[in-house]
Amino acid sequence: MTGPNVPEAVAESQTAETKTGADAPPLQLRGVDRIYERGGETVRALQDVDLTVRAGEFVAVVGPSGSGKSTMLNTLGLLDTPTSGDVFLDGDEVSDLDDEARTRLRKEYIGFIFQDFYLLPTLTALENVLLPTVYDADREATDRGRGLLQRVGLGDRITHRPTELSGGQKQRVAIARSLINSPEVLLADEPTGNLDTDTGRQVLGEFERVCEEGVAVVAVTHDELVTEYADRTVELVDGRLEDRR
Repeated sequence: MTGPNVPEAVAESQTAETKTGADAPPLQLRGVDRIYERGGETVRALQDVDLTVRAGEFVAVVGPSGSGKSTMLNTLGLLDTPTSGDVFLDGDEVSDLDDEARTRLRKEYIGFIFQDFYLLPTLTALENVLLPTVYDADREATDRGRGLLQRVGLGDRITHRPTELSGGQKQRVAIARSLINSPEVLLADEPTGNLDTDTGRQVLGEFERVCEEGVAVVAVTHDELVTEYADRTVELVDGRLEDRR
């Protein structure tokens, strides 16, 4: 990563085999395995997974429950560490960074949309959007938060609390929150799972919009509607990844 928000620790983890700078994809997994030991049994959640997501590309990840989708999303988002293999952001290997550097990357480079909205009930829509900037929020960030809520169709709900919002409105607040720090990567876990079809299309239209701005989007889903909007769909089966189209 070459931008001003990148921790210095990342620069030390470059490999000669990986493109860097403008030629590097924002997101890449190479030969990733994730193995858990549970109750004396070995669970291989991911097996030799290779995935490259280009700037402006929308990739949908499908597969049955238990196939490893959430594990892969957490690995992409630096919430989990592979047992073996490598995770690259803009050509920099980031699997072995310390917790502080990984936290900074999650804040500055990656936007998350979780299956649960995780909105704080005592905060307004705007205050929830500003949570990622809570330690350095300023007028510029507040103006950006207002603009994002306008963009997702919630300009008239800025002062509403989550109890005053519908499920679709809460999801759109979560999307606005994920974009507050202008991420280069957006990761979503079942982004339309709680939505009706019309609202789902509105959310996916927003994903198309951020892709046009150069953001790489990965969405884990059971919803075929998501695959209609995606540029590419990959399938996880028993921890192995295959291109579906």
